[in-house]
Amino acid sequence: QGNLTMSQGIDHDTLDKSMYDVLVHQTSIREVVRKREVDVACASIDLAGAEIAMSTMIGRERSLEKAIKLVAEDYDFVCIDTPPSLGLLTINALTAADKVIVPVQCEYLSMRGLIQLQNTLQMIRENLNPDVEIEGILPTLMDTRTVHAKEAIEILEENFGDRVFASRIKKTVRFAEAPVKGMSV
Repeated sequence: QGNLTMSQGIDHDTLDKSMYDVLVHQTSIREVVRKREVDVACASIDLAGAEIAMSTMIGRERSLEKAIKLVAEDYDFVCIDTPPSLGLLTINALTAADKVIVPVQCEYLSMRGLIQLQNTLQMIRENLNPDVEIEGILPTLMDTRTVHAKEAIEILEENFGDRVFASRIKKTVRFAEAPVKGMSV
């Protein structure tokens, strides 16, 4: 979607090249990185079409991994923000990743997706990246005033133990306001 790109004050409509070009046309990732508060490999709405464009490519699951290898030594950490689905873009991210931080809304239905993620991670380990592991579960959009949110944390801790981060991202209007200003929270 390019939300991170926009939230860093970059107008994705003015981009010559984006992560779509990196994944589909093997453009160097260096051509789409912009230096901001954090370096951002820019994306636009075109990225939504990458899965279809990549569907016939050989080695499509490793496109992102190959791109990141070119710049890996330039950074201590490379964070990959994925869509909330388990499609080809997320498969690319999991193939390229060492660790996974899973943001989970403190709601019952959101937590059900963790089971599917675990199944997907097992397939990734068996076929593409034997070393990828869940680093932690990050509870987000937590409304501490509700019993439901507290119960959701209890369920997470029962199932994932110490992999549930002690930090909680509370629900706040600042998350909606920050991208408008092109700044982080």
